[in-house]
Order: sequence, then structure tokens, then C-alpha cells
Amino acid sequence: MRVVAMPSDANMHGDVFGGWIMSQVDLAGAVCATRRANGRVVTVAVNSFLFKQPVFVGDLLSIYADIVKAGRTSITVNVECYAERSQLETDIVKVTEATLTYVATDDQRRPRLLPHIDSVTN
Repeated sequence: MRVVAMPSDANMHGDVFGGWIMSQVDLAGAVCATRRANGRVVTVAVNSFLFKQPVFVGDLLSIYADIVKAGRTSITVNVECYAERSQLETDIVKVTEATLTYVATDDQRRPRLLPHIDSVTN
């Protein structure tokens, strides 16, 4: 997922709010988990979240998500976020890393079993 940090995402000094970054990370993780679950998922845990570098207005964020574990109903996803800072030269820095857990849910929002990997469509 890629997104540009805008002025409305930052404080008066131009530093992007951590909550906005967390939201973007959760969205990227949820896309990954939704594909594996072949349907609805909910975030049940933020297992770890580390801000390594600040994010500034105008940074282009590239967010990568990978499944590290799938249980009966849950999916654990690692997410890494990189900021591309375009000045005179492009500088790319890792700004965030996180691990989140999602649970597949049915139409009544109750946990449901993950489909077998053979039956998941891309």
C-alpha cells in the first residue's frame, strides 16, 4: 500500500501523528489478512509497534504486509513501513514495524474457521 502524508495528518511542526501511521499499518495488515481469510476480519491485537523514524508531511509511505502465522481463526501479520523523502536526492528510511493479529469473522461477527489454503481465491 502507498500513501502520501498530508498536512492534515500532522501536528503544527510537520511531524505526522503516530495514530495516523497506526491506522495505515492496520489497513495494510487487514488487506493481507482479508485475502487469507477470504472475507471479513477484525483486528484483535497489536502485538508490537515500533516507531523507528519520524514521518513528515510529503513523505511517500510504502507499507508492506506479510502473514507470519495462521491459526484456526486468527492471522498474524508483520507490517513494515518505509518513507521516501524526496529532497534533492531520494532517501528511503524504515519508519515503522509492527505485528498485528486479526480474526476471521462471519456475518454475525463471530469467529469463523479460516478456509483451507487450497480454497482461497486471489
